Amino acid sequence: MDILESVKMATTTLLANKLRSSLTMLGIIIGNASVIAMIGIGEGAKTLATKQFESLGPNTLFIIPGSPGSRGRVTAMPRTLVLQDAKAIAKQVRAVKEVAPEINNRITINYRNRNTSSTVIGTTANYATLRSLEIKDGRFFNEFDVKRNKRIAVVGPDLAAKLFDNQNPVGQKIRIQNTTFQIIGLTVAKGSSFGSNNDDTVYIPINTMFSRLVGRTSPFGINISLISVSAKDENSISAAEFQMTNLLRRRHKIVREDDFTVQTQKNLLEITNTITGALTIMLAAIASISLFVGGIGIMNIMLVSVTERTQEIGLRKAIGATQQDILLQFMIEAVILSVAGGVIGIALGGGSILLVGIFSPLQATLSPSAVILAASVSGGIGLFFGVVPARRAAQLDPMVALRTA
Repeated sequence: MDILESVKMATTTLLANKLRSSLTMLGIIIGNASVIAMIGIGEGAKTLATKQFESLGPNTLFIIPGSPGSRGRVTAMPRTLVLQDAKAIAKQVRAVKEVAPEINNRITINYRNRNTSSTVIGTTANYATLRSLEIKDGRFFNEFDVKRNKRIAVVGPDLAAKLFDNQNPVGQKIRIQNTTFQIIGLTVAKGSSFGSNNDDTVYIPINTMFSRLVGRTSPFGINISLISVSAKDENSISAAEFQMTNLLRRRHKIVREDDFTVQTQKNLLEITNTITGALTIMLAAIASISLFVGGIGIMNIMLVSVTERTQEIGLRKAIGATQQDILLQFMIEAVILSVAGGVIGIALGGGSILLVGIFSPLQATLSPSAVILAASVSGGIGLFFGVVPARRAAQLDPMVALRTA
């Protein structure tokens, strides 16, 4: 029998039982849609992470208090970095271009009868350049402001909206922990990064931060939360990391485990991609269980179909149809069910990815490789789970089949 003729017969048979065919495809549809959506969301998470790292500034490194092991064992952030460490790096490490130490804390901020809790970052004048922070109105504070302990602040757009509605915040005065600050600048919206909303943040001079808000917290100097460093160029990142590590080990008189961690954008991005990649694979694997269940559904329905169509099979064999003809027809029916379900599932998965992109910050994309994989798996499932019913149909004895019918 011609393959085209077998396809026509298989299609006619499936269309004659539309409800049963639709329910049979449901598992395949759900499985494909889930796999496509999970892979697309995973790719979107990777893209978002990459953009967040790029927004931190080019060739940026971060020095974090405490070793990775110690941060995992304690509930509070270790206090092992001081302001003098940042000044020593800026002065002695040749591969470094700029250094911006910071002290950050979550503090209540008041404006008239309004109050909110936001992140306050005390830092130096070059923070805006190093961390690619753009100013929409006003200005960022300079080195003179930092040295004079000026009570001035730069605020993010989200915080400005909370306190001032649609008014320009520049020139207004706010109170941070009972200390009055005058707003001199408003930043351009930057979004969130690593769980912290950059647009709901107040930036003040670091000297004002420790003299007015946090105080002197260490006998060795002013404790700081983080040191951001920019290397001179991309080729200097490794040298800067090596030189800073040696300098801090000498300053802290470290013999064994470091009490600080130097992180590069590349290292952080690799860690994030590893985590998101593992989660994507796990979610896709869980979603693929639906494909397996859908394949079992196809096999069950095809077995039922063989039982129901015993007379048809016997009659076709009696008038000359071979085992290969019967085998081919039932295999084609199973493949049509799985491929059709796969196409519908891919369409639904693509639609869900589009919705995720509209209603969330994730820029989920429809991966061509995921589409090819899903379509291939769907066809493979049809072939695999269609073998048993097709062989059973092909091996029916025509005389027994006609007598049974």
